[in-house]
Amino acid sequence: MTHYKLFKPILAALVLAMAATGALAQDARYGSPGPGPSSDDNAHYAWADVLRVDPVYGVARTEVPRQECYDQPVVRHDPGNSTAGTLLGAVVGGVLGHTVGKGDGRTAATVAGAVAGGAVGNRVSNRGGDYETTQTSCREVSAVSEQRRIMGYDVEYRYRGEVYVSRLNYDPGERLRVRVSVAPAD
Repeated sequence: MTHYKLFKPILAALVLAMAATGALAQDARYGSPGPGPSSDDNAHYAWADVLRVDPVYGVARTEVPRQECYDQPVVRHDPGNSTAGTLLGAVVGGVLGHTVGKGDGRTAATVAGAVAGGAVGNRVSNRGGDYETTQTSCREVSAVSEQRRIMGYDVEYRYRGEVYVSRLNYDPGERLRVRVSVAPAD
């Protein structure tokens, strides 16, 4: 009787382990829910040996705005300085009028010379002039930048003696996990 008490917990654990193994075997037989269209589509997962991986290149274009500046010739008009011309003309006219007149007429000739010289100086200085210079102008333009990038990988792999090729968006390395689906051929 003492042996039966000792083996009772072991026997219970053994029966429980066998029941769990049977449940797992039954679960594996019918498939478990996982990635794919449905859980009952007779699919399972396996590993295939990768034979070759070829990167697939493409050109990625990006538009980059930048500023383009250039110098261009322009014609400018200088209006002149009428105040300085008027003052200079009045001084010169006054000096000339002073040298021309005599006696009381000298004062009148100085004033008349200053007025006439100021009018002439104002007219001469008001003319100004045109001159050519350069001006920097800028505009925004778009530059297209092209870069060669890896867009995916053509992968050649072997599963159960058959060779397959697929395009993937990653390099799988030496082994590739594959989904195997079995269906009747009608």
